Amino acid sequence: MPRIGSDIVIRNGTIIDGTGATGFKCDIEINDGIIVAMGVNLPRGVNEIDAENKIVTPGFIDIHTHYDAQATWSNRMTPSSWNGVTTVMIGNCGVGFAPCKPDDREKLVELMEGVEDIPEPVLTEGLPWNWETFDEYLDALDKKSFDVDIVTQVPHAAIRVFVMGNRGVNREDATSEDRAQMAKLVEDGIRAGALGFSTSRTINHRTVSGAFTPTLGVAEKELIEISKAVGSVGAGWVQVISDFDDPTKEIGLLERVAVTSGCPMTITVLQRNDRPELWREIMSEISRINANGAKIVGQILTRPTGVLLGFHISLNPFMSCDAWKEIERLSQNKKFNKLKTPSFKERMLKEPQGEHLMRTRVTEWDKIFPLE
Repeated sequence: MPRIGSDIVIRNGTIIDGTGATGFKCDIEINDGIIVAMGVNLPRGVNEIDAENKIVTPGFIDIHTHYDAQATWSNRMTPSSWNGVTTVMIGNCGVGFAPCKPDDREKLVELMEGVEDIPEPVLTEGLPWNWETFDEYLDALDKKSFDVDIVTQVPHAAIRVFVMGNRGVNREDATSEDRAQMAKLVEDGIRAGALGFSTSRTINHRTVSGAFTPTLGVAEKELIEISKAVGSVGAGWVQVISDFDDPTKEIGLLERVAVTSGCPMTITVLQRNDRPELWREIMSEISRINANGAKIVGQILTRPTGVLLGFHISLNPFMSCDAWKEIERLSQNKKFNKLKTPSFKERMLKEPQGEHLMRTRVTEWDKIFPLE
């Protein structure tokens, strides 16, 4: 009689193991959450799964998510966990909710609402705020169980507001004392269990009222001192998102941060519609830097992504046009009546895009489609 005992046996699936190797047919035996055997004619398991005509893979790691709030009130990190993701990384782009003093909660909520389009009522009603320091935030997460593993990063904006208050919000230069305090908080966060430090250098990250993220344009010495604090732990990385409007200048700064701190760095690399070849220049510079001994990795999307646009939701294709700014605060009826005016419509269609997220992402009308 065949032995029965392993929790799960997956049979007849095509294995894609993540190494780049060609897929192959194989059965998998799992016990106590660990793969204990791969092959054919494996003993029968307590639970048998027939994966005929299906692909079996390791769990995906979603390295760029913003579940910082959702993780405090939900056990499920959906939609990621619906789609084969087994590990998510939070704290990206310098935004998050720890550390945070009680008087600064609204500031961080407004920032997350603006950056990631998460409605304020959801954040306000959902966040339990049973922490103040970053390690207390980790403790709050540790008390919960999740459907995925969660990796944290220390967010620069939260650190800046925690140390500098409104001076940080207003993007004032940090004093030497400010920088030392921020560096110590980040070091403590890494030692408490965070795996990285994140920051944002893009004009596209704004509060819901339109103010820039507190980390935009911070001095190089602030980035270097904080990154050196990460490096002093001997573990952890620096995550950066930037516009690269002046790629030579920006890459030079990031190279100095990476070399001086000794930290690995990951940089978000996107293809901009207004400069479609810029990503090649950035990746070429990353290769040059790595050849000289530093370690920078381009963080790219695995597939093209889309965004929902509309006149009564957060984004529309004309947001950076002067014509739109004239009517954006009107009621919906007045707004649509103005949009129907031929002369106004012609003017708005001809106007160049201003400095806004839409300038880099919505300049090719053949890639925009009506939603039926």
